[in-house]
Amino acid sequence: MSRRTLFSLSSLTVTLALAVLSACSAPAIGRDVVALPDPKVDAAAPASHTDQVAVLAGGCFWGVDAVFKHVKGVKQVWSGYAGGNAGTATYSQVSDGDTGHAESVKILYDPAQISYGQLLRVFFSVATDPTQLNRQGPDTGTQYRSAIFYGSDEQQRIATAYIAQLTAAKAFDAPIVTQVVPLKGFYTAEAYHQDYFRLNPNNPYIIINDAPKVAHLKQVFPELYRSAETVVSVQLH
Repeated sequence: MSRRTLFSLSSLTVTLALAVLSACSAPAIGRDVVALPDPKVDAAAPASHTDQVAVLAGGCFWGVDAVFKHVKGVKQVWSGYAGGNAGTATYSQVSDGDTGHAESVKILYDPAQISYGQLLRVFFSVATDPTQLNRQGPDTGTQYRSAIFYGSDEQQRIATAYIAQLTAAKAFDAPIVTQVVPLKGFYTAEAYHQDYFRLNPNNPYIIINDAPKVAHLKQVFPELYRSAETVVSVQLH
């Protein structure tokens, strides 16, 4: 069922969705959720606390945004669009699936607290199903594809090596289809998409598809989990 359909559902459906969710143990991302192995190739610990940026796409940006806002070392996360050009970076256009954009998140993080490789470990473990091509859960189309938009040669090297590591270890039952592509630009989504998970906890889509991701983060990465309220508020540049 699409988000547009869920938007129109009644409050009774919210109650039913909660009941179904509590009775169903199936993972929201369509597979068993486990902590994947540490990346063998990762960034070296920096000498100073200079903030860095990661841009990831893994389906609807509401859930991916929510996951990383609960990760220690992450300072802020924005929902937005990457993969297309600035002129088509609006929700109404991206939703048509023909702009080249993917719903993405921009993550500002402290590499002295969490490395780029560890962000990817969280991404593949609980934020997305990297074996789903041009879809994620109930959402279909290239705008919901799984992608890593690298901003440096080092990020490309770490992402490529980690996918190869997971493939060799047969971490998933199907091939990983996550793209590793250069970041040409990130365009912040409309204001009503920002912090959507926290502001709309009773939305049926959030209850069914995104709340389990945050719960899985807390379950399989207790050492990395923290409450969203501790996220530092900073300006996007």
